[in-house]
Amino acid sequence: MSLRTPLTAFALAAAALSAQAQDKVTFLTSWYAQAEHGGYYQAVATGIYRKYGLDVTIKMGGPQVNAVQILAAGQADFMMGKDFQVLSGLEQGVPMVTVAAIFQKEPQGMVTHPDVNSLADLKDRTILLATSGRTSWWPWLQRKYGLKDDQSRPYTFNMQPFFADKKMAQQGFPGSEPFIAEKAGQKVKFFLFADEGYPPYGNTIVTMQKTAKEKPELVQRFVKATLEGWKSYLQNPAPGNALIKQENPKMEDDLMAYSIKVMKDMKFFDGGDAAKVGPGVMTDARWKQTYDLMVSSGQLKPNPQWQQAYTLQFIKDLK
Repeated sequence: MSLRTPLTAFALAAAALSAQAQDKVTFLTSWYAQAEHGGYYQAVATGIYRKYGLDVTIKMGGPQVNAVQILAAGQADFMMGKDFQVLSGLEQGVPMVTVAAIFQKEPQGMVTHPDVNSLADLKDRTILLATSGRTSWWPWLQRKYGLKDDQSRPYTFNMQPFFADKKMAQQGFPGSEPFIAEKAGQKVKFFLFADEGYPPYGNTIVTMQKTAKEKPELVQRFVKATLEGWKSYLQNPAPGNALIKQENPKMEDDLMAYSIKVMKDMKFFDGGDAAKVGPGVMTDARWKQTYDLMVSSGQLKPNPQWQQAYTLQFIKDLK
């Protein structure tokens, strides 16, 4: 009897949880469905969110989607965010807060031709970058390596100009542009900005400060379930990938496999501080580095309330 009592209690608790109404949650990604969003889709596909009492709808971002506006308007409960985005939002009067970091490194970097040995070699190169890069990593890259605005040209998410001009470099993500180059028979190098000292986290979970304050238990469940979804996805991505392809039929199996390998090799999810403390972790020191970078580069005015951009409340006891 004593052996069965804990199991019976657990079963009753699980049944009670499943019998409760699921809390409806909308999560907004940063782009079209892809492997870099896999943990969220995995948590839906495998029932992990439901296990935590959450009925989660994932909405895809895209080039015409203003994620901050959608979150602030209450049309999403959480979004996949960026540190610069949240700090800038505070300055503009949008009280967002980051509650966990899925990637310990920002996955942004530079794709170059094979003759480039370091980012310092880019001084005589034409560099293709998107508008979003100009308000995030480009000022950092300029100050660190002495690059100039007149070297830059718009990146239209087409690699053909880069392939055609051996004196060009372009922005990219390690699980995307290098794969496209490989399929095109082009040899390239990739430099991850995080490895050069670029401090922001990547793929963060962001919500409104009001939500974090008034629904902390909901936020905690969403964070725990999402991290469980990511751990599951990196172990066996098939369920998440099936849902990704359903949402984004253009997504190719070989690209997803390549991206997953990159995420594992670069330890985006479980490297750095996460290797010691557990996935999702953030630190005051890292956030201060990002804030100081934005202020020193003129992208942000000094703000005595800048620490409202994040909270360690929901990740401090996860391990």
